[in-house]
Amino acid sequence: WWIYLMEKLKMFKQGILEELPLQLGVFPFGIVYGVMAIEGGLNFLQSFLLSSIIFGGASQIVFIQLISSFTPAGIIISSVGAINSRHFLYGMSIMPYLRELSLTWRVVLAYLLTDEAYAISIKKFTNDPNNSFLHYHLLGTGITLFITWQISTLTGILLGKHLPEFIDLQFIIPLTFIAIVMPMISSISILMAALSSGFSALIFNNLDLNLWIILSALIGLIVGIATSRFDK
Repeated sequence: WWIYLMEKLKMFKQGILEELPLQLGVFPFGIVYGVMAIEGGLNFLQSFLLSSIIFGGASQIVFIQLISSFTPAGIIISSVGAINSRHFLYGMSIMPYLRELSLTWRVVLAYLLTDEAYAISIKKFTNDPNNSFLHYHLLGTGITLFITWQISTLTGILLGKHLPEFIDLQFIIPLTFIAIVMPMISSISILMAALSSGFSALIFNNLDLNLWIILSALIGLIVGIATSRFDK
C-alpha cells in the first residue's frame, strides 16, 4: 500500500506542477471576472459564489453581461449552457481513461474538468494510458485551477475598483486559450482542427445563444477526423 500511496502522490504532485504555469494567465482572467461581477450589479457573496457554482471563466463573464442587461432568465440559462457544453467534448475525450472509477470519483473530476485542467491532463493520459492512477493527475490540475480561480476572483472583487484604468487585463483572456492550444498542435490533423474551428468562430460569432462555440468545436472535430489520415 505504501508504493500505491507514493504513486498516487506522485501523480497528484505532477498534475499540480504541470498546471502551475497556466495560472499566470488564469489569475488575470479571474480578476477581470471579479471586476465585471461587481460592476454588473452583483454583491460580494453573489460574485464570489458564482465562481464555485459555474466555475467557468467565459460562461461567468457572459452571465454577468446578460444579467446586467436584464436579459430573460431562459436566454441566460441557455447561453451559459451552450458555452459550457464544450465540456461534453472534454468528457467524451477523457471518458475511456476514467470509466473504471467510482461514481464519486467521476462526479468530482467532472466538476474539476475545465479548459486548463483538461489541456494538461489529456497529454498525460495519452502518453501514459496504462497508468492506474491517472485520475490523481487530473485531481491535481483541477484543484490547482480551482484554488487559483477562487483567489483571483476574490482579488478582482476586492481590488478591482482600485486598479488603474490603463491596466487592461481583458487581453489576457484570449492569450490564456492560445497558451493552452499551441502546445497541443503536434500533427496535421490537430493543426487543421485548430485552424478550421478558429475560422468558424470568426464566421459564426454573431449566432444567437453563443451557439458559435459548439458549432465551431464540431467543425474542428469533423475536420480533424477527416484529415487524420495525413498524420501517418
